[in-house]
Amino acid sequence: MMRNSHIYDEIEKIVSADRILVGEPMKKHTAFKIGGPADLMVLPESIDEIEKIITLMHRLDVECFIMGNGSNLLVSDKGIRGVVVKIGDQFSKAEVERRQIRAQAGVLLSTLAKFAAKNSLAGIEFAGGIPGTLGGAVAMNAGAYGGEIKDVVEEVTLIDGNGKIIIMDKDSMEFGYRHSIVQSRNLIVLEALMVLEKGEPLEIMEKMNGLNQRRSDKQPLTIPSAGSTFRRPEGYYAGKLIQDAGLKGLRHGDAMVSDKHSGFIVNTGNATAEDVLALIKTVRKVVLDKFGVVLETEVKFIGEQ
Repeated sequence: MMRNSHIYDEIEKIVSADRILVGEPMKKHTAFKIGGPADLMVLPESIDEIEKIITLMHRLDVECFIMGNGSNLLVSDKGIRGVVVKIGDQFSKAEVERRQIRAQAGVLLSTLAKFAAKNSLAGIEFAGGIPGTLGGAVAMNAGAYGGEIKDVVEEVTLIDGNGKIIIMDKDSMEFGYRHSIVQSRNLIVLEALMVLEKGEPLEIMEKMNGLNQRRSDKQPLTIPSAGSTFRRPEGYYAGKLIQDAGLKGLRHGDAMVSDKHSGFIVNTGNATAEDVLALIKTVRKVVLDKFGVVLETEVKFIGEQ
């Protein structure tokens, strides 16, 4: 897709040229540091821009992928055909009123948790070390250390594939384990209203730092990955199954089962998506053969096959 294409010209009527990236390497936008080029990447700054872009892509019948911080994505080595809309730094405002925070989907959870603490609001400390954005966290009901996004979210503003804005309360969001209505109806999170509890900033930060230290002690946070590679199988822990299967440290190219936490596959250098997929296939087969447990991936694979 070239710069002077019809699609580029139409998008430029909505956002400025400096926020339209051509042939952008997706490895620059994923925590895995893996992924080929996207035909076009658009960086919207407002709900109005997102609404217009989604509506335009629907009208032109152009493939459109919405992403946040890319913390749970594995992108094909061939990249992504069509348009990637990145809801990130440009769409990350947060406002506080009494015990409520209204935040845009692109805000990082770590930033949001610190913002809450600064404003003497407690209840979202569990999210302070979770990579990714609020939008992705709402979509998958992210959680850690006994807390989940559903515990603090009161209302969510979304948009569907036709560009229609929808507002849902928490009871309509169908929150479950790593699931929400966002996934089943292919919706996009724009904003969330959260209700928290009053607290002392220093105590809140102390709790959050303690949880972050626990995460750092147990997980390979200094090496590129997409977080936990597999969902937790009912009655088991994926990392323990993989470790008990003798797979800790197993490699395929530069992709490796982490020697710190077997539930993570990490990129030790220049791993490709094919390396990661091959390693996932091996891990799943060995665990199934040894324990009869099917591991489902938490990581989302996207792009040209």
